Amino acid sequence: MNRVVLKLSGEALAVKDEKGKVLEIYDPTFVDRVAASVKKCAENGHQIALVVGAGNIWRGRAGGDMDRTDADRMGMLATVMNAICLKDALVRAGIEAVVMTAVPMYPFAEVYSAQAAKAALEQGKIVVFGSGLGIPFLSTDTTGAVRAAEIGADALLMAKSVDYIYDDDPRKNPDAKPIKEIKASEVLAKNLQALDSTATAFCLSTGMTVRLFGLNSPEDIESALIDGKYGTVIIAE
Repeated sequence: MNRVVLKLSGEALAVKDEKGKVLEIYDPTFVDRVAASVKKCAENGHQIALVVGAGNIWRGRAGGDMDRTDADRMGMLATVMNAICLKDALVRAGIEAVVMTAVPMYPFAEVYSAQAAKAALEQGKIVVFGSGLGIPFLSTDTTGAVRAAEIGADALLMAKSVDYIYDDDPRKNPDAKPIKEIKASEVLAKNLQALDSTATAFCLSTGMTVRLFGLNSPEDIESALIDGKYGTVIIAE
């Protein structure tokens, strides 16, 4: 995989208690370790673009009776904060990085275009996408799928809270078995909650391969991308 899009959850960047509740929106040590792992992957010859969620800062359901469009817009703004945080960590790690957003946010970020993103990647920069797709009702999983198709990525890497897709819920069934490879059509047919169903359908329609893996530690990024043996591969069939 030469060019990839890596999707990170915002919650992965946060300090959480044992029940998963966010205590601090950023864990500086963890963020720096993510940057170091991404840098190692880039030095291994991979062109990497990042999409980051915003669950550490904002979730639409936290808005109560708020209008869904407004709630989603707040979420988009939160992803920009996370994108700037990651960009800063990458630069401090010694690799060039740029934030691109779907809506104009000068001077905080460059305006996204597929041409500009590909040019930056070819120059050896890490591109961090913020503000989702700039429209409500779509998840950052779907953002990752769309951006991967637009920039001609070889694969979409999804860092999740589970290490594999399982044949049953591992939290309820201790005998649930991990699935190493599965078709996107099966994920949809079986309603497996691996990633957003819209993102799965989009990857199926565009022929995009997805590798889903658990982000228990930042070094798992290297295991998924460089070693290519960690996580579940979702094939676009």
